[in-house]
Amino acid sequence: MKKNLIFAAVAVLVPVVCMPEAESRAKAGAGSERTFAVAAEKQGQLVAQGGQSGQQQPPSYTPEQIEELKKQNERARSHNVLIQQAMEAMGSKNWQAAVAPLQQLIADEPNNWQFHSAMGDVQFGLGAYDQAVAAYEKGIQLAKSGPDDAKNPDDAAKKKAAVGRMLTQQGNAYLKLRKNKEAVDAFTTAASYDPNPGTAYFNLCATQYNNGNVAGALDACGKAIAADPNKADAYFIKGSLLIGESKTDASGKMIAPPGAAEALKKYLALVPNGAHADDVKQMLSFIGTKPETTYKKGKGK
Repeated sequence: MKKNLIFAAVAVLVPVVCMPEAESRAKAGAGSERTFAVAAEKQGQLVAQGGQSGQQQPPSYTPEQIEELKKQNERARSHNVLIQQAMEAMGSKNWQAAVAPLQQLIADEPNNWQFHSAMGDVQFGLGAYDQAVAAYEKGIQLAKSGPDDAKNPDDAAKKKAAVGRMLTQQGNAYLKLRKNKEAVDAFTTAASYDPNPGTAYFNLCATQYNNGNVAGALDACGKAIAADPNKADAYFIKGSLLIGESKTDASGKMIAPPGAAEALKKYLALVPNGAHADDVKQMLSFIGTKPETTYKKGKGK
Protein backbone atom coordinates (compact mmCIF):
# COMPACT_ATOMS: atom_id res chain seq x y z
CA MET A 1 0.00 0.00 0.00
CA LYS A 2 2.90 2.32 0.75
CA LYS A 3 4.46 3.98 -2.30
CA ASN A 4 7.40 6.33 -2.60
CA LEU A 5 6.43 9.85 -3.66
CA ILE A 6 9.02 12.16 -5.27
CA PHE A 7 8.22 15.28 -7.25
CA ALA A 8 10.43 17.61 -9.32
CA ALA A 9 10.34 21.09 -10.87
CA VAL A 10 11.48 22.53 -14.18
CA ALA A 11 14.02 25.28 -14.84
CA VAL A 12 14.40 27.80 -17.66
CA LEU A 13 17.12 30.30 -18.93
CA VAL A 14 17.38 34.09 -19.26
CA PRO A 15 18.72 35.27 -22.62
CA VAL A 16 21.06 38.26 -22.82
CA VAL A 17 19.98 41.60 -24.24
CA CYS A 18 22.79 43.51 -25.93
CA MET A 19 22.98 47.09 -24.68
CA PRO A 20 25.01 50.06 -25.95
CA GLU A 21 26.02 51.06 -22.41
CA ALA A 22 29.19 49.69 -20.85
CA GLU A 23 27.15 47.70 -18.32
CA SER A 24 25.84 45.30 -20.99
CA ARG A 25 24.42 42.36 -19.02
CA ALA A 26 21.78 39.61 -18.84
CA LYS A 27 18.24 40.93 -18.38
CA ALA A 28 15.90 39.57 -15.72
CA GLY A 29 13.33 36.92 -16.68
CA ALA A 30 9.83 38.07 -17.62
CA GLY A 31 8.11 34.83 -16.62
CA SER A 32 6.87 33.56 -13.28
CA GLU A 33 10.32 32.16 -12.44
CA ARG A 34 13.64 33.96 -12.73
CA THR A 35 15.58 30.83 -13.72
CA PHE A 36 16.57 30.66 -17.33
CA ALA A 37 13.71 31.84 -19.67
CA VAL A 38 12.19 34.99 -21.06
CA ALA A 39 10.42 35.74 -24.31
CA ALA A 40 12.46 34.72 -27.33
CA GLU A 41 11.91 38.05 -29.01
CA LYS A 42 14.21 39.69 -26.46
CA GLN A 43 17.18 37.66 -27.64
CA GLY A 44 20.03 39.49 -29.32
CA GLN A 45 18.33 42.86 -29.47
CA LEU A 46 20.76 45.72 -29.92
CA VAL A 47 19.17 48.83 -28.45
CA ALA A 48 20.21 51.98 -30.30
CA GLN A 49 19.68 55.29 -28.52
CA GLY A 50 19.82 58.30 -30.82
CA GLY A 51 19.48 61.92 -29.90
CA GLN A 52 16.04 63.41 -30.18
CA SER A 53 15.01 67.02 -30.39
CA GLY A 54 14.65 68.58 -26.97
CA GLN A 55 16.35 65.66 -25.20
CA GLN A 56 19.77 65.47 -23.62
CA GLN A 57 22.34 63.88 -25.93
CA PRO A 58 24.20 60.78 -24.72
CA PRO A 59 27.83 61.30 -23.71
CA SER A 60 30.53 60.79 -26.29
CA TYR A 61 32.78 57.75 -26.04
CA THR A 62 36.51 57.40 -26.56
CA PRO A 63 37.73 54.95 -29.21
CA GLU A 64 38.72 52.58 -26.41
CA GLN A 65 35.26 52.71 -24.86
CA ILE A 66 33.61 52.11 -28.21
CA GLU A 67 35.83 49.09 -28.78
CA GLU A 68 34.91 47.72 -25.36
CA LEU A 69 31.21 48.20 -26.09
CA LYS A 70 31.61 46.28 -29.32
CA LYS A 71 33.26 43.41 -27.44
CA GLN A 72 30.51 43.35 -24.86
CA ASN A 73 27.78 43.28 -27.47
CA GLU A 74 29.56 40.51 -29.35
CA ARG A 75 29.89 38.53 -26.14
CA ALA A 76 26.18 39.07 -25.43
CA ARG A 77 25.26 37.82 -28.90
CA SER A 78 27.44 34.76 -28.37
CA HIS A 79 25.74 34.10 -25.04
CA ASN A 80 22.32 34.35 -26.67
CA VAL A 81 23.30 31.56 -29.06
CA LEU A 82 24.51 29.37 -26.19
CA ILE A 83 21.40 30.08 -24.13
CA GLN A 84 19.14 29.20 -27.05
CA GLN A 85 21.03 25.93 -27.56
CA ALA A 86 20.69 25.04 -23.87
CA MET A 87 16.99 25.99 -23.75
CA GLU A 88 16.14 23.90 -26.81
CA ALA A 89 18.07 20.89 -25.50
CA MET A 90 16.46 21.13 -22.07
CA GLY A 91 13.02 21.63 -23.59
CA SER A 92 13.38 18.36 -25.50
CA LYS A 93 15.03 16.64 -22.51
CA ASN A 94 18.18 16.12 -24.53
CA TRP A 95 20.17 16.67 -21.37
CA GLN A 96 23.58 15.76 -22.74
CA ALA A 97 23.29 18.33 -25.53
CA ALA A 98 22.69 21.05 -22.93
CA VAL A 99 25.92 20.36 -21.03
CA ALA A 100 28.42 21.97 -23.42
CA PRO A 101 26.63 25.34 -23.86
CA LEU A 102 26.01 25.57 -20.13
CA GLN A 103 29.64 24.81 -19.36
CA GLN A 104 30.69 27.64 -21.67
CA LEU A 105 28.19 30.04 -20.13
CA ILE A 106 29.41 29.18 -16.63
CA ALA A 107 33.03 29.62 -17.72
CA ASP A 108 32.20 33.07 -19.11
CA GLU A 109 29.97 34.12 -16.17
CA PRO A 110 30.88 31.98 -13.14
CA ASN A 111 28.82 34.16 -10.79
CA ASN A 112 25.54 33.83 -12.71
CA TRP A 113 23.36 31.71 -10.43
CA GLN A 114 20.86 30.98 -13.20
CA PHE A 115 23.44 29.07 -15.23
CA HIS A 116 24.33 26.91 -12.23
CA SER A 117 20.66 26.28 -11.50
CA ALA A 118 20.11 25.12 -15.08
CA MET A 119 23.19 22.91 -14.90
CA GLY A 120 21.70 21.31 -11.78
CA ASP A 121 18.55 20.48 -13.72
CA VAL A 122 20.58 19.03 -16.57
CA GLN A 123 22.71 16.88 -14.27
CA PHE A 124 19.54 15.72 -12.51
CA GLY A 125 18.08 14.74 -15.86
CA LEU A 126 21.25 12.80 -16.66
CA GLY A 127 21.07 10.95 -13.36
CA ALA A 128 24.30 12.54 -12.12
CA TYR A 129 22.76 13.40 -8.76
CA ASP A 130 26.00 14.24 -6.93
CA GLN A 131 26.83 16.80 -9.61
CA ALA A 132 23.25 18.10 -9.53
CA VAL A 133 23.52 18.68 -5.76
CA ALA A 134 26.79 20.57 -6.24
CA ALA A 135 25.40 22.71 -9.08
CA TYR A 136 22.29 23.62 -7.10
CA GLU A 137 24.40 24.46 -4.06
CA LYS A 138 26.54 26.84 -6.13
CA GLY A 139 23.44 28.47 -7.59
CA ILE A 140 21.84 28.80 -4.15
CA GLN A 141 24.88 30.47 -2.63
CA LEU A 142 25.30 32.88 -5.56
CA ALA A 143 21.62 33.84 -5.54
CA LYS A 144 21.68 34.44 -1.79
CA SER A 145 24.91 36.45 -1.75
CA GLY A 146 24.71 38.36 -5.03
CA PRO A 147 23.53 41.99 -5.14
CA ASP A 148 19.94 42.71 -6.14
CA ASP A 149 19.20 44.48 -9.40
CA ALA A 150 18.49 48.08 -8.38
CA LYS A 151 16.53 48.61 -11.62
CA ASN A 152 14.21 45.68 -10.90
CA PRO A 153 12.17 46.08 -7.69
CA ASP A 154 11.04 42.45 -7.91
CA ASP A 155 14.56 41.05 -8.18
CA ALA A 156 14.98 40.14 -4.50
CA ALA A 157 11.63 38.33 -4.35
CA LYS A 158 12.32 36.44 -7.57
CA LYS A 159 15.73 35.33 -6.37
CA LYS A 160 14.27 34.18 -3.07
CA ALA A 161 11.67 32.09 -4.90
CA ALA A 162 14.40 30.66 -7.14
CA VAL A 163 16.42 29.64 -4.08
CA GLY A 164 13.35 27.78 -2.82
CA ARG A 165 13.02 25.95 -6.15
CA MET A 166 16.72 25.01 -6.22
CA LEU A 167 16.51 23.72 -2.65
CA THR A 168 13.50 21.60 -3.57
CA GLN A 169 15.33 20.13 -6.54
CA GLN A 170 18.42 19.59 -4.42
CA GLY A 171 16.25 17.69 -1.96
CA ASN A 172 14.99 15.46 -4.78
CA ALA A 173 18.59 14.78 -5.82
CA TYR A 174 19.46 13.83 -2.25
CA LEU A 175 16.53 11.39 -2.26
CA LYS A 176 17.91 9.76 -5.39
CA LEU A 177 21.22 9.37 -3.54
CA ARG A 178 19.35 7.87 -0.55
CA LYS A 179 20.54 10.73 1.63
CA ASN A 180 17.23 11.20 3.37
CA LYS A 181 18.47 13.42 6.19
CA GLU A 182 19.97 15.88 3.71
CA ALA A 183 16.75 15.75 1.68
CA VAL A 184 14.68 16.59 4.75
CA ASP A 185 16.97 19.53 5.52
CA ALA A 186 16.74 20.81 1.94
CA PHE A 187 12.94 20.57 1.80
CA THR A 188 12.58 22.20 5.21
CA THR A 189 14.74 25.15 4.16
CA ALA A 190 13.00 25.37 0.77
CA ALA A 191 9.65 25.95 2.46
CA SER A 192 11.00 29.07 4.17
CA TYR A 193 12.12 30.56 0.84
CA ASP A 194 9.34 29.56 -1.54
CA PRO A 195 6.39 32.02 -1.64
CA ASN A 196 4.24 28.98 -2.49
CA PRO A 197 5.66 26.37 -0.09
CA GLY A 198 3.07 23.69 -0.77
CA THR A 199 5.42 21.62 -2.94
CA ALA A 200 8.32 21.87 -0.50
CA TYR A 201 6.11 20.86 2.42
CA PHE A 202 4.60 18.00 0.44
CA ASN A 203 8.04 16.70 -0.55
CA LEU A 204 9.00 16.88 3.12
CA CYS A 205 5.77 15.08 4.00
CA ALA A 206 6.46 12.33 1.44
CA THR A 207 10.09 11.97 2.53
CA GLN A 208 9.17 11.63 6.19
CA TYR A 209 6.43 9.16 5.21
CA ASN A 210 8.92 7.05 3.26
CA ASN A 211 11.32 7.26 6.23
CA GLY A 212 8.65 6.05 8.65
CA ASN A 213 8.74 9.30 10.63
CA VAL A 214 5.06 9.52 11.49
CA ALA A 215 5.16 12.70 13.57
CA GLY A 216 7.35 14.53 11.04
CA ALA A 217 5.21 13.40 8.12
CA LEU A 218 1.94 14.42 9.78
CA ASP A 219 3.33 17.83 10.63
CA ALA A 220 4.61 18.42 7.09
CA CYS A 221 1.38 17.09 5.54
CA GLY A 222 -0.63 19.51 7.62
CA LYS A 223 1.50 22.38 6.40
CA ALA A 224 1.26 21.16 2.80
CA ILE A 225 -2.53 21.04 3.04
CA ALA A 226 -2.66 24.49 4.61
CA ALA A 227 -0.52 25.87 1.76
CA ASP A 228 -2.41 23.99 -0.95
CA PRO A 229 -5.80 22.55 0.12
CA ASN A 230 -6.11 20.77 -3.24
CA LYS A 231 -2.94 18.67 -2.87
CA ALA A 232 -4.68 15.29 -2.93
CA ASP A 233 -1.65 13.13 -2.14
CA ALA A 234 -1.07 15.05 1.09
CA TYR A 235 -4.49 13.88 2.28
CA PHE A 236 -3.62 10.32 1.25
CA ILE A 237 -0.42 10.32 3.28
CA LYS A 238 -2.09 11.95 6.25
CA GLY A 239 -4.97 9.47 6.20
CA SER A 240 -2.65 6.49 5.73
CA LEU A 241 -0.51 7.50 8.69
CA LEU A 242 -3.51 8.06 10.92
CA ILE A 243 -5.00 4.71 9.92
CA GLY A 244 -1.75 3.13 11.04
CA GLU A 245 -2.39 4.57 14.49
CA SER A 246 -5.84 2.91 14.77
CA LYS A 247 -6.79 1.02 17.95
CA THR A 248 -9.15 -1.90 18.58
CA ASP A 249 -11.96 -1.45 21.11
CA ALA A 250 -13.34 -4.11 23.44
CA SER A 251 -15.69 -5.40 20.76
CA GLY A 252 -12.90 -5.78 18.22
CA LYS A 253 -13.94 -2.77 16.17
CA MET A 254 -11.16 -0.64 14.67
CA ILE A 255 -11.17 2.93 15.95
CA ALA A 256 -9.22 5.35 13.76
CA PRO A 257 -7.74 8.57 15.17
CA PRO A 258 -9.69 11.78 14.56
CA GLY A 259 -9.17 13.13 11.06
CA ALA A 260 -8.28 9.82 9.40
CA ALA A 261 -11.58 9.17 7.64
CA GLU A 262 -11.94 12.85 6.75
CA ALA A 263 -8.50 12.95 5.10
CA LEU A 264 -9.15 9.80 3.07
CA LYS A 265 -12.57 11.01 1.98
CA LYS A 266 -11.06 14.33 0.95
CA TYR A 267 -8.58 12.48 -1.25
CA LEU A 268 -11.44 10.71 -3.04
CA ALA A 269 -13.36 13.96 -3.33
CA LEU A 270 -10.41 15.57 -5.08
CA VAL A 271 -9.34 12.62 -7.24
CA PRO A 272 -11.90 9.79 -7.23
CA ASN A 273 -9.87 7.91 -9.84
CA GLY A 274 -6.47 8.84 -8.43
CA ALA A 275 -3.50 6.47 -8.21
CA HIS A 276 -4.30 5.68 -4.55
CA ALA A 277 -8.10 5.49 -4.86
CA ASP A 278 -8.29 1.72 -4.35
CA ASP A 279 -5.96 1.88 -1.34
CA VAL A 280 -8.07 4.64 0.17
CA LYS A 281 -11.28 2.69 -0.27
CA GLN A 282 -9.71 -0.34 1.39
CA MET A 283 -8.56 1.74 4.36
CA LEU A 284 -12.01 3.28 4.76
CA SER A 285 -13.55 -0.18 4.67
CA PHE A 286 -10.97 -1.34 7.23
CA ILE A 287 -12.26 1.19 9.76
CA GLY A 288 -15.90 0.54 8.88
CA THR A 289 -16.48 3.72 6.87
CA LYS A 290 -18.16 3.58 3.50
CA PRO A 291 -16.65 5.73 0.73
CA GLU A 292 -18.94 8.34 -0.75
CA THR A 293 -20.53 7.30 -4.04
CA THR A 294 -21.27 10.78 -5.40
CA TYR A 295 -17.74 11.80 -6.38
CA LYS A 296 -17.29 13.11 -9.89
CA LYS A 297 -14.64 11.62 -12.11
CA GLY A 298 -11.29 13.33 -11.90
CA LYS A 299 -7.59 12.90 -12.44
CA GLY A 300 -4.97 12.09 -9.86
CA LYS A 301 -2.87 14.94 -8.53
